[in-house]
Formats: sequence, structure tokens, C-alpha cells
Amino acid sequence: MGSSKCRPLAGCALAVVLLAGAVQIAPSARAEQVASASTEQLLRAAIASPNRSEKARDRDRYRHPLETLTFLGLRPEMTVIELWPGGGWYTALLAPVLAERGKLIVTSFDPNGPKDSELTAMARSLNTKLASDPKTFGRVQTVVIAPPTNLTLGADSSADMVLTFRNIHNWAAENYDDKVFAAAFKVLKSGGIFGVEEHRARAGVPEAASVRSGYMPEDYVIKKVEAAGFKFVAKSEINANPKDTKDYPGGVWSLPPTLTLGEKNRDKYLAIGESDRMTLKFVKP
Repeated sequence: MGSSKCRPLAGCALAVVLLAGAVQIAPSARAEQVASASTEQLLRAAIASPNRSEKARDRDRYRHPLETLTFLGLRPEMTVIELWPGGGWYTALLAPVLAERGKLIVTSFDPNGPKDSELTAMARSLNTKLASDPKTFGRVQTVVIAPPTNLTLGADSSADMVLTFRNIHNWAAENYDDKVFAAAFKVLKSGGIFGVEEHRARAGVPEAASVRSGYMPEDYVIKKVEAAGFKFVAKSEINANPKDTKDYPGGVWSLPPTLTLGEKNRDKYLAIGESDRMTLKFVKP
């Protein structure tokens, strides 16, 4: 008998089932590969955009945006909330990736608040940046918060991803980091991703001591986020910097880009580069 026939009959049936399963699985795998390639293509285009300043581009070597956002699982169809976007460095990369199929929401503060308030100044600065480049930021939405009392980020279970870049030390210093984590958990869908990048303290340094220098203990951050209900999924060393000794008179702000000590040991701090950072991925069950 030819080898093309199956014996016994049960073997033929099994072969048909396995073949059918392979046909069902393959398109899903291909779709995932296509989605990954699409995300990378869009990220590379955003990173290479002529709208980015040379100053912004110079920070790519420290922040590894392609690798960071790929690790965290960004996809162009997501609804993403960026917490405390600061000067909008990551906003300028997220916005074009999400412009067509997704949505980017950034937190802001009341631009009509007290004139001498740092939060008011930050809100106005962010509004100016978003208005300065409609092509990049035209579809970005803002949600106004007033921490620690108002931290509503959106409708419950409405976001696919919440991101924070180097903000947790500020929240911890003001004793409302747990409230931000709870708000992120509430706004995320089941299966939603909470992505964290933060200055990393030396191992064994207590949180109370490290936070004053702008660094956070990695185990503290993981435990705090898990306490809000998240599941810790993975960490990446893509933003690690072994040159960072984390023992400077001006704390993490001694390093670039802040260089708070001015010309004092400036060359030393420039040679170190930006801080050593943890990069953590959590999921809402």
C-alpha cells in the first residue's frame, strides 16, 4: 500500500484533526507577527521623525524607546494613558504610533490654577507643546487630575495600557504613590498592561532614604504595584546603567539631563550619562 494512506482509520481521523488545528493556529501566529512588525515600523518612523529636536534625539541612547515600548507590549490599536508626561518626550513617540487606530491620553493639571503653582506651569507648558505640532499631537487627549484627591484617569476598564516614566519617586515623596497605582488598576481593562520605568536605588537602601535622592528600590516598587492588584510579569535591563553610582550630592538630578550642580563635576556626570533605571511590566488579571 502507498504511504499516502493512513492506517488504522483512527490514525487518519487524528491526522485530519491535527491538520485542522494547524490551519486554525497559523493565521493567529501570522497576525501576531504582522502586528509586531507594524508596531516596530511605526515606532521607528516616530523615532526618526524630523519633528523631533536634536536634544530629544540625543536622549535615545539612554532611554532606548524602541526596545522599551516593544518590551512593554505597545500596539498601535491600544488606548494608552501616559501619566505625568513632563516635557512630552515619550508623548512625541507614542502619539504618532497610536494616531490612526488607537488613542493616547495624557494626564495634566489645571492650567487655570494658581499662577505661582508648579503644577499650573507644567499644565500650561504641556498645552503649549501639544498645540505647537498639530500633525504629531492633534489627536492626543488630556485628562485633568488634581492629586492626591482627584486621580480619576478615565472610565473604569477603558484603557489597554498605562505608562509611567520616572515619576514614582515624586509620588512616593508626596505619599500618594499607592493611590496612583490604584487609579491605574481601576482604569485598565482585564489583561491591561501597567508599564513602569523608574530610577533604581542601590540594593538594600531603605525607601525613605532613597526617595530623597530620586531613586526607588526595585523590590519596593514591585511590592507596591502588586498590592494594588497587579501581577508582575517581567523586567528588562534595557535601561540599566552600571556607571551610575547613585551617591551624588544632588541626587539623581546631578546627572543629565538636569545637571542640577551646574559646572561642578559636569564632565563626570556627562560621562556617566542618565540614571540606572528599572523597566517593569505588570498586568491587571
